[in-house]
Amino acid sequence: MTALIALIRKDLILYLKDKRALMLHLLMPVVLAAFFGSLFGGTPSERTSKIDIGVVALDQSGIGKKIVDGLKADSTLRVTELSEAEAQAKVRTGKLPVAVVIPAGFGDRAGDALFSGKDKPELPLFYDPSQSTVLAMVKGLLTQQVMQATSSAVMGRQGSASTDRYLADLPAADKRSTDEAQLGDFLTSLKKFQDQRAATAAAAQPAASGADDAPAGGMSVPYTTKDAALSSGPKYNGYAHSFAGMGVQFILFMGIDMGIGILLAQRMGIWNRLLAAPVSMTTVLAGRAISGALIAMGLMCAMFLCAMLIFKVEISSPAGFLVIAASFSMMTAAFGLLIAAFGKTPEAARGIATFATLIMVMLGGAWVPSFIFPEWMQQVTLLVPTRWAVDGFDAVTWRGLGLAGVWPAAAVQLGFAAIFGALAVWRFRR
Repeated sequence: MTALIALIRKDLILYLKDKRALMLHLLMPVVLAAFFGSLFGGTPSERTSKIDIGVVALDQSGIGKKIVDGLKADSTLRVTELSEAEAQAKVRTGKLPVAVVIPAGFGDRAGDALFSGKDKPELPLFYDPSQSTVLAMVKGLLTQQVMQATSSAVMGRQGSASTDRYLADLPAADKRSTDEAQLGDFLTSLKKFQDQRAATAAAAQPAASGADDAPAGGMSVPYTTKDAALSSGPKYNGYAHSFAGMGVQFILFMGIDMGIGILLAQRMGIWNRLLAAPVSMTTVLAGRAISGALIAMGLMCAMFLCAMLIFKVEISSPAGFLVIAASFSMMTAAFGLLIAAFGKTPEAARGIATFATLIMVMLGGAWVPSFIFPEWMQQVTLLVPTRWAVDGFDAVTWRGLGLAGVWPAAAVQLGFAAIFGALAVWRFRR
């Protein structure tokens, strides 16, 4: 036992004296986690950023102006009016994700096509190919504004001319189909309503001009949403997931360094001198594994302490956090031993181990949450230990699942630690 404690103490002292390793394994994950956390939404108090779009307003009709004004009033958009050439240049260079062109005469043509469905005008959109998601959002918001402005103009008293054209395009009353007859009845009633509003407005304000011609502001979305974010724990904090992901990644890099350190010790003859001492190989390997696990545990606790103090990350279950951190630390230490056991040279082992680690953290949801993966990939990643580690840290932070929610993840981590450790011991004994 004295020899084991001495080996652990030696490894801890050497690691703490290595300032470069401390910076790589502690400072870098904190910086990267802060960056990714801001991308994932940051803290609940941070305001969601607006979408920048460009608008080329070539249609100066009433409908065209209402569409532009509606886009500018939308709280999710930041609208900049540009010429068509400027809009194309900004989208092409990545300075704008989407630009909308409202061509001349669009309002009148859209009004004519509202009921007939014929000769629909085109609305050109320029977009950055990397921003297809933003394009879909802008198209949805644009549909709302176009429908509201067009229906407002057509159904108002100044849309009487459009109604006349609709009626004129219909066949004679005795030759209409059932749908055409119903449309004719609707348009006839609308025409009477428009004429009545025009007569009333002319009698009340004969000299007024530019009055609002919308009966009720035009067609608009007939509902509003009441959003409620639900989780068992504190409010969602994007930094919680990013610190879990970056912590898992860089602590695995620490495990690689631990394995490479054993290979370097073998090359320099230090390993043989250790084995020549009155200690067993099992004691030497156990010392390396325990010291590596303690270092990993300390790093993870330090990272989440920074997350709590600086980025307001909440740990809903401290006991659950310690359980998942300890199980992941043991898996990391066993992973380092596995690298040392099967690595032939430090150089070759570092390259292969780094590649394998990057694949694991990518599939484990350390960079982006695993729930955005395709369904088949989500099932495949259950075979990757990092997936369980990231899910475990999510469980004890923003998901608030408590100690009971981390036992499956901790059990899987311990299972991988046992497999990696057994393979490493078997290889070393050979």
